[in-house]
Parts: sequence; structure tokens; C-alpha cells
Amino acid sequence: MDISTHQSIFRSIALRELNGFRVRKRAHMDGITSNFSEIGVMAVGHNSGNTPPLAVSFCKTAKNSHILALADEDGYVNLFNTRHKFSSSSSYQENADKAKICDWVAHHNAVFDVRWIKEDAHVLTASGDQTMKLWDVQGKKCIGVLTGHRGSVKSMCSHPTNADIIVSGSRDGSFHLWDLRCSSTPKSRRGEPSICSTAEVKGAHLSSQAKRVRRGKAASMSITSVLYLKDQVSIATAGAVDSVVKFWDTRNLKSSVTQTCPRLQTSEKERLHGISSLSQDQSGVFLSASCMDNIIYLYNVLQLEKGPVRLFSGCQIESFFVKSAISPDASHIVSGSSDGNAYVWQVNKPQGEPIILKTHDGEVTAVDWCHSEDGKLATSSDDFTVRIWDHKICLSSTKPPASIRRRIMAMPSRECRKLLMKDEEWSSKSGLDNAFHVDKPADEITEDVPITPPKMHKTDGQKNQFLSMSDLTVTSGKTLESASKSPSSVLNPPSSLKRTIRDYFLAASCKLQ
Repeated sequence: MDISTHQSIFRSIALRELNGFRVRKRAHMDGITSNFSEIGVMAVGHNSGNTPPLAVSFCKTAKNSHILALADEDGYVNLFNTRHKFSSSSSYQENADKAKICDWVAHHNAVFDVRWIKEDAHVLTASGDQTMKLWDVQGKKCIGVLTGHRGSVKSMCSHPTNADIIVSGSRDGSFHLWDLRCSSTPKSRRGEPSICSTAEVKGAHLSSQAKRVRRGKAASMSITSVLYLKDQVSIATAGAVDSVVKFWDTRNLKSSVTQTCPRLQTSEKERLHGISSLSQDQSGVFLSASCMDNIIYLYNVLQLEKGPVRLFSGCQIESFFVKSAISPDASHIVSGSSDGNAYVWQVNKPQGEPIILKTHDGEVTAVDWCHSEDGKLATSSDDFTVRIWDHKICLSSTKPPASIRRRIMAMPSRECRKLLMKDEEWSSKSGLDNAFHVDKPADEITEDVPITPPKMHKTDGQKNQFLSMSDLTVTSGKTLESASKSPSSVLNPPSSLKRTIRDYFLAASCKLQ
């Protein structure tokens, strides 16, 4: 029997589970452009005129996950049905007209960010008019105006479990905390309830070189992105000043708890690059930062003192409108680019060539992943279009799901055992390692296999299992010690043990040394 036949035998054995049943294969995204297709393109414009889109956001609930909210420079919010069967013979405007659910004027200024909250019943918009607005989507009615910023509101994010709590960042250099349940001040001229912030931090990202800025030139201090982390008490912020990401405890905002950046000891002469966007995966363990040095940095929240754990390059980030987003399962990162393309990287292959999505004709700016339809994403561009992408589900026998889940397998079926015993002599002579040897290094088993964390389950026990498997730096062997290092043990400690966000990071630092 030749070697290729034996290799196929061992491969088929690796695909078996207890009692000889074949494991259900998990779909994965192949790293080639032909398997990532554009399923629809829509024009963005109003009153026979085109306008550049600035923000996109898929609904968060499973039943509405196909609905995409798009905000543009003219102040409109547009809702599209991305499951519409787009025709290649139709124009972009015809596709937009057929797929559009509704639109309305949200602000008389550009809308820089849009977010779904409260089971997709409400939408938040952030604008250049220095306000945010809360909208009842069903009635397209404004039910609250958030006032207090003194510059364009560039970014916002809701609390992971309480959508009434919001954080926002502005060009004025401050970030604000809001509670939508607080009593409103007197209504505005338009009759819209006005809501004031509950907390404010000014000058959160002031430049260290501000004193050396030429007279008459304003020092950069804009906050470009904010995130409410999954531990429910901490906030991450980034700005146009430099590549530093700061972390804050919402219960004590006098100063940041900790911070991280690509080079923890930056020299004075080195040019500083700002950050255009931050994003986090569904578990909150990983945080990505798009830097103006054309690199996307991936951080592990439990190892901030070590700097980024992954770097992704290839795109061109020449403006703060170019955004990136990590997929909910932390398996891929998509980014816009100033060269007119969008780029998709596999997280565990940072040195690999990215998938390039080439059909845009202008700078690709805002991007977003669909939370309930794996591999589906939206990209928007200065060519006045928004494009919907999806990947074909490819099941490859060369990538066993057992290696993805790092499962310790039981003995195979009776027939396979007989086959193994029969070929034992050949296997030892050929020098092949036993596929079931528990001491086999993980990188030999999963050399070209993306280690994609499974979907998050609802129960706490399953959630902790998911979080512990999400850490890219853990080894394949699970021990009691490694379990204690899991993100769930640090980000969600018992309230009696951890009282400040500083404790979370200090505990993580001690455990991971």
C-alpha cells in the first residue's frame, strides 16, 4: 500500500468521534478570493444626488440580523434588507430602491456613527452637530437628544448588558457617560427630550507634544473611538494623538487604569500615529486597533503589558474614516483601505496574505460583520456605494474539526483499530507520528488550520468554556493552572474578590507571568 493511501486512512480516522460516528464538519473561510463573493451592491444617495456613507451597523438580534443601518454625510439613516436577491442586471440605484426598508433625516449634519440598541428597537446616531439622538425605529421618531459635547461626536458604544448606559467620544477630546433613564431637561425647540451626560472626562488623549505645537495651530486631542468592555465596568478609548489605547474604570474616572500601545517605550523622535477605530470580539477578550501607520494591532485584554499579540498589514489607512472590525468569533478581521480595496485577514495567520475585496472605486471606510450570519459583512466607500459580501461554505477534508476544537479523542471504531494494528509496522517505519498521541505539539497537528473559537452558548458553564478557548496564547494542553488563567476568571471575578478594574488587570498580569 502506498504512502498516500495510508495518509488518507489516518486522515479519515481523525475525522471520527466516539463510537465511530463522523464529526460534523465546521464551515471555515478559505484564504482565497474566489470563495468570498459580493452578493449585492447598493447606491447611497437622496433626491437624485449621491452622498458618501460614513457608518454601517448590522442588527444584533438573530431575527433582524439581515437588516443593515447606514448613516451618511447628509445626515440620513438608511435601513437595508441584505437578504434581498440582488440582480446583476439592475443598477446600483435600483438595488438600493428595492432593498431599502426606510430612511429618514436624523441630523442636519454628517452622521459619524450609528448603533443598534434595546433588541434592535432603537437606533443611536452620533453627528457633527455635537449631539447624539435616540430613535424609535418603528416610528422613525426621535425620543431623546444627548447634548453636552463641544465637538463632533465621532464614536459611541452601549453597555454590554444594559443598553440604557452609553459612552461617547468627541473631537473636543472628552468622552461622556450617559444614562438614558435619567430625567430629561426641558425639551428642545423641536419638542425632543434633551438628556445630559452623567459623567465627563476632559482631555482624555492630550498630546505629550502639545507644548511644542506651533502657535496658532491647535493641538490634536480628538477621541476617535470608544468601547464599553465586556467586564461591564471598564471603557477603552483611543484618539488621533497617538497609538495609545487607554482603559478606564467607570466607577472612578479620575485617571485611566492602564494603557497599551504598539511600542511600550516610544522614543521622543519617533513619529506618532493616531488610531482610527477600535473593535472587540463577542467575548471581549480581544481588541483590535486600526492605526494610521497602516497596521492593525490585536491586543489580548489580559496581557496588555505585553503589547499587541498580532499585527496585520497590507491596507492603507490614510484617513480617520477608514475603519476595521474583528469578527464576533474572533476568527477574522476586515478593514477598509484608502487604496479602494477592503482586506480580510485570518486572525491566527497574521503573516498570511489577506483576502482582497477589489470592487470598490473609492476609499473604503466603514465596515461591519453580521452577528448571526457567519462570514457575512458590509463595506462602504467614497464611491457612494455599500457592498454586501459573503463566503461560500467550504468543507475541506484536509482540515479536521478535531484540531479546531483540540478535542482529546477516544479510541476509534473496531474496524479502524484493526486497521491501525495491521499497519502498525508500516507506520513506525514511515516515521509518521500517531494521530492520537496526546503529547504531540499543537502546531504540528494544526499547522494550517484556523483555530476558530466556537460560537458562544447561553449557559454560564459553556460561556466560560468558550472564553478559555479564545486565548490565542494558550497551549493545547488544558490544566487546572491554565483554566485559572482563562478570561472568564479575570474579566468576571466574584464581586467579593475584585472591587476595581485595576484589580482585574493586576490579577491578569500576575497570573500570566
